Amino acid sequence: MAASDRTSTRELEDAFVKITFEDDFSPPRDKGTDPLYDIWVDQASAKFHDPGSFGARTLRKLYPSHSVVLFTDGANIGFLGFPGALIKPVSPPELITSLAFVPFARRAAAQVPGRLVDQVKFGSFSVAWDKYDFLLYIVKYPQGFGEVTQHYLLHEGPEDPVRALLLAAGAWKNQLHSEVLIFNNGMWTKNHELWQEIQKADWDDVILKQEFKDAMRKDINGFFDSEDLFKSLAIPWKRGIIMHGPPGNGKTISLKAVMKECDAKNFAPLYVKSFQSWMGEEMSMATVFAKAREMTPCVLVLEDLDSLINDKNRSFFLNQLDGLESNDGLLVIGTTNHLDKLDPALSGRPSRFDRKYPFDDPDEDERALYARYWQDKLRSNKSIEFPDSLVDEVVAMTAKFSFAYLKEAFVSSLVILAGLDGTSKPPFAEVLKSQIKSLRSQLDNGLRSASSPSKIASASVPMGSRFGERGFRLPGFSDASRIWDLGVGDPRLSMPGGMPHRETAHTIGRGAGEPVSLGGTSFGRSFIS
Repeated sequence: MAASDRTSTRELEDAFVKITFEDDFSPPRDKGTDPLYDIWVDQASAKFHDPGSFGARTLRKLYPSHSVVLFTDGANIGFLGFPGALIKPVSPPELITSLAFVPFARRAAAQVPGRLVDQVKFGSFSVAWDKYDFLLYIVKYPQGFGEVTQHYLLHEGPEDPVRALLLAAGAWKNQLHSEVLIFNNGMWTKNHELWQEIQKADWDDVILKQEFKDAMRKDINGFFDSEDLFKSLAIPWKRGIIMHGPPGNGKTISLKAVMKECDAKNFAPLYVKSFQSWMGEEMSMATVFAKAREMTPCVLVLEDLDSLINDKNRSFFLNQLDGLESNDGLLVIGTTNHLDKLDPALSGRPSRFDRKYPFDDPDEDERALYARYWQDKLRSNKSIEFPDSLVDEVVAMTAKFSFAYLKEAFVSSLVILAGLDGTSKPPFAEVLKSQIKSLRSQLDNGLRSASSPSKIASASVPMGSRFGERGFRLPGFSDASRIWDLGVGDPRLSMPGGMPHRETAHTIGRGAGEPVSLGGTSFGRSFIS
């Protein structure tokens, strides 16, 4: 009986094990009928998407003896715009570009209405720089909500020459070339037109007392010459200046003259138009001061301080001004029409803005200086009589006039005379005194306003809307890369060395006065990435 029981128990255990640990069991499944299923699963199981790596791997296979260096258009290099290298398409028929039309100003449109710019989607270019030859590939592909422009720079041999070329191009891109840096909408941009505007400023045209101008210029120039003195006294090499006073009394023209003078001495002027941006005022301030510290020694211009600095951002601004980070070599110049509106923490602490220059309404001596300034300008015009007695009359009639009102009196008088026909024009003195009386009436009625732009940037011409000293500027692309298809056999020509002189105009644009071919033969093609 015992043996029979053990046999029954073993059979029961074996049966239990087979049932419990069955691993080849799977429920039956009918074959699906959805035509998309297999296609979708196959695609979703594919390798991940990385065109940049794919391009590098492919180029290394195609050019096994070449170094391949990748960089993107966001690397702040501006490669196609680097004038030290000669660049031309390898195979123009295989270029894929997207065209954009760039209109020129009406003054230029008499010769040519504008130009077509090729934005590269795919292309290969031969590059000559120094004693080296390179091959450049540019491809553009979608990524996320935007596009990526990937550059591949190839050189037969080690990659050291490639890195040297990119370093040279990046250094050129980040230098100022007859430009002023403007901060607006949360970003820095280079502006050639504002640079042209400040070149027109001249201290001889700033009608202020000579001792006032000399003191201000000495203060500013002396700061940049006093680095060793500041360090010997163990104090930070920084300074703040406020120009204040009612509008129309010379703050803007003086500021332009200061910026011109500093630029000529290689102390870059940086102009802040607004701190308001998508990233908030505090982040904008941090971005502004970071750039200023990078550019020192330089001058940072903050026009209309009372508008730029408010209760919400003041604390952060003061922290940037005199916080832990070094501001050595930084000269901050602010202007305001209302010094009383500035917080004492900003205007009253010497370590922040230690110099204040008042631009009040001109006194009798200054009004006389201004009248004589116009007397000298009009001396060569035989149709206008401007005796010394008229200077005295102007001074007597213009008490409490700002310089802007004085300028309006003279300019409007000349405009009236220019618009009159015939020989029976009234004397200049009569028209001038009539305009002064009209302006006096406005002033007495509280309608005071400056006739000239009260901000530096308001007088600047939009990018690309006119000729520059270097030829045409391309609006919207003026800070972007651009090259010119020279159509020559050997792109290096006189390399190694600099760019051939006869090709320089093709690289930076057509010089004013040179003929333009509407067919594009002499004008070439422009490429941007």
